[in-house]
Amino acid sequence: MSTSLRLAIVGCGGMGHRHLMGLVELQRQGLLTLDLVAACDPVAENAQSLARLAKAELGSEPVPVSDLASLAAHGVQAIDITSPPALHHHLIAEAAAMGIHVMTEKPVGLTVASSLEICETARSHPDIVISVAENYRRDPINRLARALLDAGAIGAPRLLQMNSVGGQNTMLITLWRHMRRLGGILVDMGVHYGDMLEYLLGPVVSMYGQVRLHEKERVNLVGKAEGVLGNPGGFYAKWQAAMPERFEPDAEDALYGLLNFESGAVAQYTEDHAGWGQPLWERTIFGSEGSMDLTEDRHGQPLTVHRTDGHGAAGAAVLDLVPDFRLDPLTAQLFGRDRLWTYEMDFTFVDRKLLALEYAELAHAVETGQAVEVDAMQGTRAVAVIYGLLESAVEGRLVTMDAVLSGEVSGYQREINESL
Repeated sequence: MSTSLRLAIVGCGGMGHRHLMGLVELQRQGLLTLDLVAACDPVAENAQSLARLAKAELGSEPVPVSDLASLAAHGVQAIDITSPPALHHHLIAEAAAMGIHVMTEKPVGLTVASSLEICETARSHPDIVISVAENYRRDPINRLARALLDAGAIGAPRLLQMNSVGGQNTMLITLWRHMRRLGGILVDMGVHYGDMLEYLLGPVVSMYGQVRLHEKERVNLVGKAEGVLGNPGGFYAKWQAAMPERFEPDAEDALYGLLNFESGAVAQYTEDHAGWGQPLWERTIFGSEGSMDLTEDRHGQPLTVHRTDGHGAAGAAVLDLVPDFRLDPLTAQLFGRDRLWTYEMDFTFVDRKLLALEYAELAHAVETGQAVEVDAMQGTRAVAVIYGLLESAVEGRLVTMDAVLSGEVSGYQREINESL
């Protein structure tokens, strides 16, 4: 951009502090086109903490403020929403009315209805950019997987198996992820997978699901457990320490489903955050001419293509199946090359590089008017994929994406919508 986009981070807890590092990564690469001028949170200490971190990492200190109305005085042009999901639709409507562009964490809204409110805000403010920070699809290995599918490396996709099992009885980053009215773990984590399902195989048209609440009590590890389940990147310990050591969740922790795609493909889906013993992570796609084993998002492990005709590939050889594959220039710069089949990097650095891509896309979209990759509607579809499975469990039958998006089936979400 010719001038920096004046930005505020809205929601200055663990996720807000984590997002800040995406700006730090852009600055480190000499690519920063956003100027963080405000840190917004109704809890003054949260805003002040993020401001201090920005001063230490970026060299300039944003002004701590308590609400969106205060941003106008500081010339804010865009906000990054990292607040709890229940606030997203209110904040986005307020920002759009002020002429402020938006990047928001997922889920775009807490329910399908609140997500559709955001879609309506986008339609009624066509000059405002609304981007959903969906990072899994931006992983270079997932970009390669999509290129292989587009090139017909396994023929026409027929079946996707997505299985994620683990978590035991521990608190998954924060207490609110275990409370249905605040955004239960199946939705908060599942929207990543819902987005990936459509990124890889196209539109979902119907779903059937079963849900369970296996663990009736959860244990707060107070940031002692590193990694995805405990305290990714080390940003949450201060807030985790203030949460109860043990608590009773009311949001289900396991989802088992079947999804049908417009293409005719089918997905078998397991998202179980109460798994004991050996953890499981699997994403395998079977096609008309072969299969592909994908690897866990944000870990950089190589994928494998299997074909009975002997033309499969593993490791660097998968690049031979897609000779025209190239990462976009910014991703290539951040990850070191434009034809990438693996990478070795600590999760903290992978995380900040993907956040950097989201920030850079926001700035580019504001400057050029180009569409963002994950807009409000695509973000809403990811929410609807997961809620469709949950609604199916309530209905005891297959439900369609159209019925979920129209509100025709919304029994699972009724109490949540009333609370909003």
